Amino acid sequence: MLDYAIIHEDDIVGVALKDLDKGYIYDSVYGKQALRENIPAGHKFALRDIRDKEAVIKYGDSIGYALGDIAGGYQVHTKNLRTGLGDILSYSYKADYKDVKVSDNGHFLGYRRKDGKAGIRNQIWIIPTVGCVNSIASALERQASFLVDGKLEAIIAFPHPYGCSQLGDDQDNTLKLLSGLIKHPNAAGVLVLGLGCENSNIDVLKTYLGQVDEERVKFLVCQEVEDETLEGTRLLEELAEYAKQFGREPINISELIVGLKCGGSDGLSGITANPLVGDFSDALISNMGTTILTEVPEMFGAEEILMKRCISEKVFNKTVAMINGFKQYYIRYEQPIYENPSPGNKEGGITTLEEKALGCTQKAGSSPVVDVLSYSEHVTHRGLNLLSAPGNDLVATTALAASGAQLVLFTTGRGTPFGSCVPTVKISSNSKLVERKNNWIDFDAGRLLSGTDRSVLTEELYSYVIEVASGRKVKAEESGFYDIAIWKQGVTL
Repeated sequence: MLDYAIIHEDDIVGVALKDLDKGYIYDSVYGKQALRENIPAGHKFALRDIRDKEAVIKYGDSIGYALGDIAGGYQVHTKNLRTGLGDILSYSYKADYKDVKVSDNGHFLGYRRKDGKAGIRNQIWIIPTVGCVNSIASALERQASFLVDGKLEAIIAFPHPYGCSQLGDDQDNTLKLLSGLIKHPNAAGVLVLGLGCENSNIDVLKTYLGQVDEERVKFLVCQEVEDETLEGTRLLEELAEYAKQFGREPINISELIVGLKCGGSDGLSGITANPLVGDFSDALISNMGTTILTEVPEMFGAEEILMKRCISEKVFNKTVAMINGFKQYYIRYEQPIYENPSPGNKEGGITTLEEKALGCTQKAGSSPVVDVLSYSEHVTHRGLNLLSAPGNDLVATTALAASGAQLVLFTTGRGTPFGSCVPTVKISSNSKLVERKNNWIDFDAGRLLSGTDRSVLTEELYSYVIEVASGRKVKAEESGFYDIAIWKQGVTL
């Protein structure tokens, strides 16, 4: 295993790949030097003397500016590094990308729905229109568990706290998100559960849904029936009978849509897990598949890399609008734009938002950006898409699902147990996390530090994703963990 990494030839910091003691001798283009203090795994150290206010280069790009002189061999972190990012910026379109060499190769075993969409799970979802009926939804999930068998994989309730006392764009966001989930092909059937008096009631929701298959989607207004548990169970029995007519069949890889997300990142995420997922993204896109990258606040500082890869000026302009629009969102609520990374990120070695962004956006590989999606907008272009949603893990993964992702690749350096409404593959940046939290982690990208060839690991991840798409359960599914979260904006009445 390597002791440290120098990611780019222009970097002036190295990254410890394991705990390094004071006095350890490291070598770079600046010569051999000794560490002047202990450096924890994932943390940065100066390869040479860095002057006060000098740009600190990592990933071949600036991750901020030195706060005072930093002698070679010392740690570079929050005590001596600050962000160099500004607020609202102007950009110009300078296309710089390579066309993808496309092949049409392979398939997964999925479910072909009557509307032509492809799903990778055969489940029934219970979706409340309002938080007031959350307990009823959960009770119905338990009550109807006897319907689950080999053909029907699960019945899952998705409680959430919204659907009433909302106004304007806030209510609109909730209705769009719920509509996206109701239409999701991983759900063979959906029971939409309303109370009756909420401002996002079923009649309002139907205007967002448009035409629906009445066999696949059932509606229940609890205030309009004498016994909502009895009626709900009856409707779930009908949905189960409908769902069990579907079986797995070969579906071309081009119909696979994968969301890309990271959370609980550490200093190794941008060296192992995120680049590996980027390689996967490029491989899937070369087979005419689709990936979606979100977490807009974690693009700040690396957005110009993505902008150069936009396939047209129209897509570039949508990217600029997404980035600056998200900054305006922070300004509107009088919050600092760069209040990131999180405490866990910093403990893992990430100091500034641009450092986090340069690591985060590696999940997008090198493919061109074909489109930019608003929150809950469904993907329509094959290839790499950007999605406007925050970095919060549950909110972002739910948004990815609502935009059409059948599964999500989730990289992490610190670990998390959550499961979203679609299979969420947890990919660790380091092998110690796998050893410590094997019940959470599905794939170990930390093996890159032990000498496993990156191309070999990319093929292994690709094969694993096809297995998941074909029915293999991820750890969160095995634990029965399923969650959704809606992006709250605006006041609550």
